[in-house]
Amino acid sequence: MKRSDPVAAADADSRQEAHDLLAQAGHAALAWSDAETGLPGISRIAFALDPEAGPLTLISGLAPHTAALRARPDCALMVGEVGAKGDPMTHPRLMIRARAQFLPADAAERAALRDRWLTRNPKAIAYIDLPDFAFVRLVPQSALLNGGFARAFRLAPEDLVAPTPALPDPAA
Repeated sequence: MKRSDPVAAADADSRQEAHDLLAQAGHAALAWSDAETGLPGISRIAFALDPEAGPLTLISGLAPHTAALRARPDCALMVGEVGAKGDPMTHPRLMIRARAQFLPADAAERAALRDRWLTRNPKAIAYIDLPDFAFVRLVPQSALLNGGFARAFRLAPEDLVAPTPALPDPAA
């Protein structure tokens, strides 16, 4: 007997849960492959879901994941916090397979990203303008939402885009 896939397709509730996890995340775990050895590594990064740039981080050129992402941009992110009570495995978390895209220092949108980043992360004022720091877009390729026991969903990149609120009908 063929076993059915226990991971369901995304639905409206799972999309909303993924959006909520992304919106609440101030940091994420970032998995990457070492440029020299190919061995996996993991780092905690500052994270934001920028309304115009999508999933985003600001990283130092001194961090090992910077060289790794420049050499091999495929990576994965994990967002979601364990709650104060209960089994950690019952709390929702979102894993995103992504591709890192470094924003050039002279990119036209850097000033706007900088302002939005500082609004969310005011302590970053101490290092955001240092020459080794770069914004990195983390472009989703696919995602898996584990919403707790027996609640797993596959999400496509478009499932992670927050819906645009409907504009009021001027004829109404």
